[in-house]
Amino acid sequence: MTSAQQRAALQRQIWQIANDVRGAVDGWDFKQYVLGTLFYRFISENFVNYIEGGDESVNYVALSDRDIVPEVKDDAIKTKGYFIYPSQLFAKVVASANTNDSLNTDMAAIFSAIENSALGYPSERDIRGLFADFDITSKRLGNTVKDKNARLAAVLKGVAELDFGDFDASHIDLFGNAYEFLISNYVANAGKSGGEYFTPQHVSKLIAQLAMHKQTSVNKIYDPACGSGSLLLQAKKHFDQHLIEDGFWGQELNHTTYNLARMNMFLHNVNYDKFNIQLGDTLIEPHFGDDKPFDAIVSNPPYSVKWVGSDDPTLINDDRFAPAGVLAPKSKADFAFVLHALSYLSSKGRAAIVCFPGIFYRGGAEQKIRQYLVENNYVETVISLAPNLFYGTTIAVTILVLSKHKTDTTTQFIDASALFKKETNNNVLLGTHIDQIMAVFDSKANVDHFARSVPFEMVAANGYNLSVSSYVEAKDNREVVDITALNAQIANIVVRQAELRTQIDAIVTDLEGEEA
Repeated sequence: MTSAQQRAALQRQIWQIANDVRGAVDGWDFKQYVLGTLFYRFISENFVNYIEGGDESVNYVALSDRDIVPEVKDDAIKTKGYFIYPSQLFAKVVASANTNDSLNTDMAAIFSAIENSALGYPSERDIRGLFADFDITSKRLGNTVKDKNARLAAVLKGVAELDFGDFDASHIDLFGNAYEFLISNYVANAGKSGGEYFTPQHVSKLIAQLAMHKQTSVNKIYDPACGSGSLLLQAKKHFDQHLIEDGFWGQELNHTTYNLARMNMFLHNVNYDKFNIQLGDTLIEPHFGDDKPFDAIVSNPPYSVKWVGSDDPTLINDDRFAPAGVLAPKSKADFAFVLHALSYLSSKGRAAIVCFPGIFYRGGAEQKIRQYLVENNYVETVISLAPNLFYGTTIAVTILVLSKHKTDTTTQFIDASALFKKETNNNVLLGTHIDQIMAVFDSKANVDHFARSVPFEMVAANGYNLSVSSYVEAKDNREVVDITALNAQIANIVVRQAELRTQIDAIVTDLEGEEA
């Protein structure tokens, strides 16, 4: 079985588990139990792999908790960020799940113990609350303890039967992909509210390549609205790990999604000391002010959400927004996210941000912010994508690429709206499509109906409009009509028509003569 076939088979199994066990529970809510169990299994096996260190004489699962000396525990927490006793391992819990009358309370105690193992250690912040959305006492699992335990046991058994193979790089990759597959499927079925925080892998790949283009190394990569971390992790997949020196940084407003992002980091084998995900409102309570600048920034912030804006008079003096001289409209925070990203960007770096297309041509405050960006030569490229690439929305979004190290004052526009493959529910970007975009992004060449580099003066004369369609002429796919040939054809038809009428008149005359 090829890796692609193995991945596809695994995804089918996982989706089947989710469908089999959710029962009357809403799928969007119940995903937390499947994801949480998948995470619990991963960190258990990851921890066993670390403790045993490839020594076949060591069998951590078979040890007693009493066999663990404090020094081993202390060293493990400093390295892995958490500790799991043998009795708390996923394999141990699964073995007795069907006959354990206190399964739900035992699991709650285990999750609490894993989180508390990090108390007082550098990893405390990264481990705290990881299992918060795995609510063992929730009525979503059932009205009685018996019902709750039965459903928990079913989830545990289903996840235990998944075959990830030996614990190696492919094992980790399968875990991570299975996790992202589960999230993306729930998002696709949850509609717009779910799609707000998940960027499909094919789009993530393009954004990561844009942000890290030609950088041999970056200090760290940052997403100010990181969702479940898919954009950050795509950077990890696309580039050798050593290129990202200090790791992955992000902030997320939604608590459940914040937990998903931290879990996702562990599931992709990013150790606690190589990521920093914080909870909070990026626009009002930004983290990492002392950690900037960042060499690479990727983001798919929520489109046109409301924010406090001018209702907070202190924001116009904020270092992030003050240079533009105006705040993003209260009803549309898009440019607030853009300006935030720009202020966190290093002099050598790039930011690639998915944006709602309206911000590139509307007037008012948004036009003034565009003027600030263009006049200071921060806009490297604007790329329009095909519609229906994202879950929950058919909008044809635009990618804005910001840079602080441009060598000229032109702005590049790329019309990639025709690059997609139609699938059942959504369009997708293929690898060949991404290669086409990256090739012209790199060369800055003018390509008819596809890409154009426009001088500053033209953008300024156009009212700082940054809409791609204003600069890249769409290809006219209408059939070209040869008027001369068409007129000749019509003339022949008229002549032929006259001949037929003459013939018909002659026939009618003959018939009338015979009747007489």
